[in-house]
Amino acid sequence: MNKGVVGAIGLLLLGLTGMAGSFTAAADELPAWAFVVNPPGGKPPADDGTLHHVPGSDRAFTLSQLRDLFNVPDWHRDDHPPMPDVVAHGRRPDVYACAFCHLPNGLGRPENASLAGLPAEYMVKQVEDFRSGARRSSEPRSVPVNFMIHSAQHVSDADVRAAADYFSKLASRQWIRVVESAEVPKTHVAGWMLMPSEHGAMEPIGHRIVEIPEDVERTELRDSQSGFIAYVPPGSIDRGRILVTTGDGGRFAACGTCHGAGLEGLGPVPGLAGRSPSYIVRQLFDLRNGARNGTWSALMKPVVSGLSDDDIIAIAAYTASLGR
Repeated sequence: MNKGVVGAIGLLLLGLTGMAGSFTAAADELPAWAFVVNPPGGKPPADDGTLHHVPGSDRAFTLSQLRDLFNVPDWHRDDHPPMPDVVAHGRRPDVYACAFCHLPNGLGRPENASLAGLPAEYMVKQVEDFRSGARRSSEPRSVPVNFMIHSAQHVSDADVRAAADYFSKLASRQWIRVVESAEVPKTHVAGWMLMPSEHGAMEPIGHRIVEIPEDVERTELRDSQSGFIAYVPPGSIDRGRILVTTGDGGRFAACGTCHGAGLEGLGPVPGLAGRSPSYIVRQLFDLRNGARNGTWSALMKPVVSGLSDDDIIAIAAYTASLGR
């Protein structure tokens, strides 16, 4: 009934695909399961006026309402404080509602960042970096990142501060269930994330992380009470723990030196605990490839330069497993 809602939103943003600047990393250098790109073609389903519902909410939305980039489908209004106007509605025509992608509770989705509880100062700086070109994606076709770049270039400083203050005050919580498994559901790409392809169909995980919705239909409806499951390779969480806590036996500084005890953040430095492993993988690749050059990036570059792809997978698996 709701298939294609997420894909339709992706299609609405295709015009932003070329806005990432001149940086171009060869696609075969990037893990496609983390740098997810929608396949070409596709057509959003027509809105027949049907009202859609999710568990635990008395609200209802049509497909057109669910696709409205300037009106967040806020299913659970009691789960969060009142949203600033820029978070709930953006500023037409170029600043899209922050909570449309990052959700009213700030927990986000695999294709973007979890903002709940991040330092306001850090979020303000990230918008500045998107605006200046210091931060972009290793994958120029990444619509979610180009989406951020476009909004950052048009948003006012006052709205950035209002949004950062709002998200910084939200409590983070368990949002991603991490499971070590040698076999994972077969997937396809839809709406800039991985989706299970066939009921019960499985395949080897190999050298990757497979992050999918716990409930596809609720995720397609942008239900902020339905999270994600991340399948990671067997042994990767323990390997990641060693890398994160010891710096691989002193090869580099332990992550907690900057990111704080329990990776919960330290001053303006963001916490890593419980964040999307797909997102963490992308950031480590972006730092290694030179697509991220903002504040603190210089301190990260010596660390990421020596990481193998399997090291990056292990670090992301471990940090995600620290979900609150």
